[in-house]
Amino acid sequence: MIDTHSHLFAEEFTEDLPAVIERAKAAGVSKVLMPNIDDTTIEAMLSVCTAYQGYCFPMIGFHPTSVDADSLFRIHEMKKIFSDGHPFIAIGEVGMDLYWDKTYLKEQQKALDIQVQWALEYHLPLVLHCREAFPELFEVMEPYKTTELSGVFHSFTGTLEEAEKVLEYSRFVFGINGVVTFKKSSLPEILTHLPLDRIVLETDSPYLAPVPFRGRRNESSYIKNVAMKLAEIYAVDFEYIDRITTNNALKVFKMAE
Repeated sequence: MIDTHSHLFAEEFTEDLPAVIERAKAAGVSKVLMPNIDDTTIEAMLSVCTAYQGYCFPMIGFHPTSVDADSLFRIHEMKKIFSDGHPFIAIGEVGMDLYWDKTYLKEQQKALDIQVQWALEYHLPLVLHCREAFPELFEVMEPYKTTELSGVFHSFTGTLEEAEKVLEYSRFVFGINGVVTFKKSSLPEILTHLPLDRIVLETDSPYLAPVPFRGRRNESSYIKNVAMKLAEIYAVDFEYIDRITTNNALKVFKMAE
């Protein structure tokens, strides 16, 4: 299994990261892909990825909830980290989030557009965060629909209609995490309409721990519970889910092979 979205560089893991990594390996996790948050987290993320080289892989991006009036300058500064030998396997985590606040809607759209262009320039996949903002996000993405752009709609919890819109972006997959195990989640029903070859596993650690760990700190080893739930939804065995989601992840994140 590949955990395609995990923030193991977060302060929640400062005291026991080696044990967290060992539990992930013991659970059958072969790689952990790490989306960045913003310019303040790059150093911590790269430090973890260097310590666990070949197991943890970094991305670079500016999260929509970090966007404010000064963000465009910070994003342009962040671009300077790119060079011929950059270690980043994707542009992420980027996108739109209007759940908490709509103040910087236009700035979020501009930030996303800039980073979509990075993905195209460097031929890297895009890891998209979208919360309460599908129309606004698709407004930015629409002009790029027929480009080579690829990536993940991370932590997908949209409607069937929104899922069908995502399917129109043929090089994108759905990131499915612990939300699928929640009692009131509509995701299991929606997934019955989505092909397994468009699904990748993720945890979003330290957030969104699956049942039976809900409410606790999430970690990469818990991805097994997500995979088991998918096996139940699709009526296939666990090994099949493991194999197909791993293949799907490597098709998107080619630099993590």
